Amino acid sequence: MIHIKSQREIEMMREAGSITARILHEVAEAARPGITTFELDEIAERRCKDLGVKPAFKGYQGFPGSLCVSLNHEVIHGIPSSKRTMKSGDIIGLDFGVVYEGFYGDAAISVPIGKITPEAERLLKVTEESLNLGIQQARPGNHLFDISHAIQNCVEAVGFSVVREFVGHGIGRSLHEDPQVPNFGPKGKGVLLKEGMVLAIEPMINAGGHAVRIEADGWTATTVDGSLSAHFEHTVAITEDGPEILTRYEGDNQ
Repeated sequence: MIHIKSQREIEMMREAGSITARILHEVAEAARPGITTFELDEIAERRCKDLGVKPAFKGYQGFPGSLCVSLNHEVIHGIPSSKRTMKSGDIIGLDFGVVYEGFYGDAAISVPIGKITPEAERLLKVTEESLNLGIQQARPGNHLFDISHAIQNCVEAVGFSVVREFVGHGIGRSLHEDPQVPNFGPKGKGVLLKEGMVLAIEPMINAGGHAVRIEADGWTATTVDGSLSAHFEHTVAITEDGPEILTRYEGDNQ
């Protein structure tokens, strides 16, 4: 069942999204060589306490961290660790969400650590571009897979691949709601998009093949071929005037 949000509910989600974006930006700014992934998690959790929100992921189905931190060939759901120190040349995916007054915000960004390779730079650029193209399709009267097709077309045109096993999702009073939002699919198919729907759109893109596997920790998804992976995500409300990104970082005026 797809939950259509009222204007009041979207206002609450706008606040959840704003806080999510602010904390995620601060974590991304702190990501540099010599910092452990656990230290990034500590920043996220501390800022949640400062701002009076709950981290959305901590304890969710047993996940141990407030932040998902995925390095290089890790696709999503990397567990923060004091034993994992970032170094120049890494790329790191940061996935984060909060709960504000019972409503969820969810966003992700992949960032370079120090100087990275041209291929890694291109992967980050294309993945973020595919997200933006997908968001452009999130408007009343379009179909769900119009979002999916825009992402897939952007990514595969340059020889990268779309992860199949993990997809985006509806979001609201629950972190994961209907509908699922694949990053691949035929244009013009899927449910009709309506004003009041809120979607977490999140392309997960590999530089090599699309196949992934789950590591022994039961959480971390990695590329089977060892290729780099990137992840970008926004929470997006479908409005009469088109898509509204609820997790856009607005800078120091927040």
